[in-house]
Amino acid sequence: MSVPDVLKLQEKFGAFEGYWQPKVIGELNGQHVKIAKISGEFVWHAHEHEDELFLVTRGTLLMRFRDGERRIGVGEMIIVPRGVEHLPVAEDEVWIVMFEPAGTLNTGNVVNERTVAQPEHL
Repeated sequence: MSVPDVLKLQEKFGAFEGYWQPKVIGELNGQHVKIAKISGEFVWHAHEHEDELFLVTRGTLLMRFRDGERRIGVGEMIIVPRGVEHLPVAEDEVWIVMFEPAGTLNTGNVVNERTVAQPEHL
């Protein structure tokens, strides 16, 4: 067995530009570890079969739900349970790390111009 690589998040985030385009930086137990830069408002959506974990590494993420909202700051995370409709919002640029099952569409039950069916691997 070889020694695994250390992933440097700053380098990974520096390797791309553009918002709402998740990149896969690792895999474990059928899960993808993804990163994305986000700015502005995404789309209301839900994931019928997948929970999603969002870890903020830069900025403040506002996660809206139909019955409230949460602000997630640097070093904080939120887990959105499967089936819960949510709307990610970034008032300024936010960098996030996400853990979700491989094959999860970033737009969940909505397919539109922001859907990334095959995220790039960095």
